[in-house]
Amino acid sequence: MGNTIDYPIRSKRGDPPWELATLYPLQGDWSESQYLDLTDSRRGIEFKAGTLEFLPMPTRTHQEIIWLLCSLMKELLIPKGGEAWFAGIRMRTIADAIREPDVVAMLDRNDSRAGERVFEGADLVMEVVSDDPEGHKRDYEDKRAEYAAAGIPEYWIVDPIELRITVLTLQDGKYAEHSKAGEGETAKSALLEDFSVEATRVFHRA
Repeated sequence: MGNTIDYPIRSKRGDPPWELATLYPLQGDWSESQYLDLTDSRRGIEFKAGTLEFLPMPTRTHQEIIWLLCSLMKELLIPKGGEAWFAGIRMRTIADAIREPDVVAMLDRNDSRAGERVFEGADLVMEVVSDDPEGHKRDYEDKRAEYAAAGIPEYWIVDPIELRITVLTLQDGKYAEHSKAGEGETAKSALLEDFSVEATRVFHRA
């Protein structure tokens, strides 16, 4: 295990249990194996450059959108031999980063990249933007760059705050906008010709 510290303060009733922090490495000292061991039993934690990134707890709206999108994707892919998974699948993006996309899709459910503990890529991923200070930057900038670097052909950004769906496709190593849909409009996949989603249905689950 990486460097740990002896916390000098004894927690009292009503305090956070500071001593628990001494059982884990310092930020920046985490190894990939330590991260995987921790997240085998906990979700909503991502890994980058030896540092843990704690995601906000999903809201009811966030969860409902994920379930709808994943269900629609499964409905299309499973009869064709593909598969889709909702949040909790750990996926390596770049050498020192592992993310948990909200929806991960493979055209072939037996694709060798679909590891038991960690996926080594995907054909399509979706992120539902969280209503927290880092949510917009995380999904529109950080993950956009990482998913492109990982060679993922298609990335959907589903934004319940701005009521907009953006579909990005990989071109020459960078994402370009393929489709954008607001209320009353339809977002369309480039990778899956038969897959399209009405934005109003997503944001109002109607």
